[in-house]
Amino acid sequence: MQVLTGKSVYNDVCIGKLSFFKRNKSVVRRVHIDDPQIEIERFHEARESGVKQLQGLYENALKSVGEANAAIFEIHQMMMEDLDYADSIENIITTQEVNAEYAVATTADNFAAMFSAMEDEYMRGRAADVKDVSERLIRILSGDEETSQTGDEKVIIAADDLAPSETVQLDKSKVLGFALQGGSTNSHTAILARSMSIPAVIGLGFALGEEMDGKMAIVDGSDGTVYIDPDEETMKRMAEKKAEYDRKRELLAQLKGKETISADGTKIKIYANIGSPEDVVKVHDNDAEGIGLFRSEFLYLGREDFPSEEDQFNAYRDVAQNMAGKKVVIRTLDIGADKKVDYFNLSEEDNPALGYRAIRICLTQPEIFKTQLRALYRATAFGNISIMFPMITSVEEVRKIKDICAEVRAELDAEGIPYKEDTELGIMIETPAAAIISDDLAKEVDFFSVGTNDLTQYTLAADRMNNKLAPFIDTHHKAILRLIQMAAENAHKNGIWIGICGELGADTSLTREFLKMGIDELSVSVGLVLNVRDAVIHTDLRKED
Repeated sequence: MQVLTGKSVYNDVCIGKLSFFKRNKSVVRRVHIDDPQIEIERFHEARESGVKQLQGLYENALKSVGEANAAIFEIHQMMMEDLDYADSIENIITTQEVNAEYAVATTADNFAAMFSAMEDEYMRGRAADVKDVSERLIRILSGDEETSQTGDEKVIIAADDLAPSETVQLDKSKVLGFALQGGSTNSHTAILARSMSIPAVIGLGFALGEEMDGKMAIVDGSDGTVYIDPDEETMKRMAEKKAEYDRKRELLAQLKGKETISADGTKIKIYANIGSPEDVVKVHDNDAEGIGLFRSEFLYLGREDFPSEEDQFNAYRDVAQNMAGKKVVIRTLDIGADKKVDYFNLSEEDNPALGYRAIRICLTQPEIFKTQLRALYRATAFGNISIMFPMITSVEEVRKIKDICAEVRAELDAEGIPYKEDTELGIMIETPAAAIISDDLAKEVDFFSVGTNDLTQYTLAADRMNNKLAPFIDTHHKAILRLIQMAAENAHKNGIWIGICGELGADTSLTREFLKMGIDELSVSVGLVLNVRDAVIHTDLRKED
């Protein structure tokens, strides 16, 4: 038996045979050509086919993993149609008189090297995307068909890494889990694996080799371990562990329809975080009591221009109607930092997390802000919508926001457009400044929602996107918990409610602490709603810690 250790992506256990992901490895040769124009036309035809393929992948991903995760294929389409990318390919064909396949491969190497050298982690991640896009073009140019990713047998997919397009094309019903040599917990593949609820371990390195293809294996996502040719004792132990996971899932399913109330009678609402209208199906499937965070910025990603008021209104209205009166908290756009959108024309910043982002963009570009607010207010007539504003640091910002909201309501009144006049307005507590002055801020708004991801990085002065800082980021740090408690006390003292919509909301080791603080609502990933409800039900504040 061999024991391999990596990083967990999804916490579950699977047992089955390893199947190494097989790609059509087109060998790209440099071929001299006499007529560059013919090769350029071949490239254009291949690009058109590639864009159509990516559109098909986007539509399939939209159904299976939601709009937020499907957006990568829109980004790939944009890359494939990028003028700089195309110009480089055409220039190599013309100046070097070479075949289109070689020109695409060379451009891919050059662009990937350029992205990899950038300081910004998001941009470094684009190196894998440009490689994926280019390999698709080379396959089309070479006349290679995409391989079938799985056979009839359920297997554990093993690979060096998986591109997003490869992950989405897998037949989920035939995939038990993933075991990858590379990858990162923040990669598109990891996100898709979690969305598809497939146990996965990444970062196994070259200890995972192709000679293991077809061998029996166990992927233990709870601790990032992969067992190759497990012995009888290990097989028995891990089968029991898997059965325990299965039993827990069945028990959690029994919590659907039950009230979220602790053993001592403390009530709390469990809401869900979403990124697109399509995610509402998962909200209902997991019995969330509402939506505590609709990340509206995903309506802006993967596009070439701003979404219109009508586009946004339709999305917000659909979510409100489908939630049938349950609360829907929609956060205004949180663009900037790790979320880049070309058409915003944001300049490069040395420290984007502390830069021009979120509400700072909205307050300095009010025409963008007012378009979104008009759509939001119009949608309030169709359901129970609350509006939330990110990255607040001062009372003055909140008052400017309220003035703009008043202008929008006056416009709608003048046009005879209906909206809900008492729509709740709230802010995110995600900066230490907001938590410290939460007594003043609570007098201006109807609710708080704590964004623990940013609150953690700003409190600890540690970039949450920098993997090197992982050992220094203590999400349970006393300073963070004290800031949350301060905000909770000030919220209740001023008669408003407070929720948590960051990752800590789903950390069941803190559920008791949040109940003691009097947190009114926890908003978590849809797949974790029942886990958190279970933790609440089994908490008794009458007992000592």
